[in-house]
Amino acid sequence: MGLNSFDAVAGPRPQDVLPESASVAVKIVVVGGFGVGKTTLVGAVSEIAPLTTEETMTQAGAGVDDLFGVEEKSATTVAMDFGRISLNDRLVLYLFGTPGQQRFWFLWNGLFEGALGAVVLVDTRRLESCFDVLGRLEEGGVPFIVAVNQFPDAPQHSLEDIRLALDLSPDVPLVGADVRHREAGRDVLLALLRRLHTLAQPLEAR
Repeated sequence: MGLNSFDAVAGPRPQDVLPESASVAVKIVVVGGFGVGKTTLVGAVSEIAPLTTEETMTQAGAGVDDLFGVEEKSATTVAMDFGRISLNDRLVLYLFGTPGQQRFWFLWNGLFEGALGAVVLVDTRRLESCFDVLGRLEEGGVPFIVAVNQFPDAPQHSLEDIRLALDLSPDVPLVGADVRHREAGRDVLLALLRRLHTLAQPLEAR
């Protein structure tokens, strides 16, 4: 699925929801394991009513979806979430949230087409759920940052300890954020844009 194609899910096309004053549109993908808050982040920052494909979880997922730490979860994204945020009069971000369960990961290739970068959301209760996600991004050469979603009942660890646990490269930004709040979500996206800007500079200028 490219930026100008919504063939997989019925909904608005980006060119139909782009503000008239905007001249630059950037596609960002929000990824992570099951239940880490991707839909929440997209919904919190989107300036338009987000397009979601959440469905009620059924018995069919029993024994397949790992609910450890998110036992109360009753709905799940089965295709994608879509939102939009204008950072200024000219720059607009299109946000695509991916499904977290591995049985839906076949959709990722289309969602990553045309994306400039990714936000990886992690939950300290289930850090191991993001290892495969990080591996796929690294293999695909997709620039990313990691955001620790600060759930109220999650174990508290320093960002330095989390970096070590995830074996993150020192140049990969790692931030903490309660993505239920718009300001926190916006700061996460700005951290990714700063990362992309840095990577766009000549090596000697970094």
